[in-house]
Amino acid sequence: MNYALVTGGSRGLGAAICKRLAQQGLGIIINYRSNESAAKAVADEIIGNGGCASLLPFDVSSEKSVDTALEKWEDEHPDDRITVLVNNAGIREDNLLIFMQSQQWHNVIGTTLDGFFYVTRRVLKGMLTKRFGRIINIASLSGLKGLPGQSNYSAAKAALIGATKALAQEVAPRKVTVNAVAPGFIKSDMTKDLDESTLKKQVPLGRFGEPQEVAALVAFLASNDSAYITGETISINGGLY
Repeated sequence: MNYALVTGGSRGLGAAICKRLAQQGLGIIINYRSNESAAKAVADEIIGNGGCASLLPFDVSSEKSVDTALEKWEDEHPDDRITVLVNNAGIREDNLLIFMQSQQWHNVIGTTLDGFFYVTRRVLKGMLTKRFGRIINIASLSGLKGLPGQSNYSAAKAALIGATKALAQEVAPRKVTVNAVAPGFIKSDMTKDLDESTLKKQVPLGRFGEPQEVAALVAFLASNDSAYITGETISINGGLY
């Protein structure tokens, strides 16, 4: 069976992406770090709708945790393969740079950027061997435009976009595509502390986006219909930038 691994898949955008990809007939591997109950709720919904889903807890920022978890999954699924990888795990620890603590910087960089590196490197081996794969990295408006108070987050997401462009060229001969999606203001756990009523006035479409709208774009990039698209960063921000 073909599987999609979604990091940070227990809530928000990740959960919506898991559910959407399941509709395409993929088995879903829901990665999470600590919120098992939320991850299980996503899996139960997918299974209840006739899909296939399982949980795979690991910390994306830990090389050992990533390798141990994925090696175990591979050993338990010798006839299955991960054909879609969605690098969605990310955290925000906002602060003005002058006041930013070193740990705030490293936490955000570690989850987004180290997580991309450790997980993608491990999963990529199977994709290259089978000469097929879809890697979709969840970037951000912040990585394109930069946002005040998010020097760490903007740096991580901008670097993720750069890595997307480079990796896409490395693996294209093996029919593996690599793209990024850059959401703007989307209703999720990551934006629940923002002033939506004020911020949505900046958006030409006049509203925050829905997680399902981002998930639909990810599903397209994961499909055969997107076979000639690689190295791209697609914005989904209501015209904000």
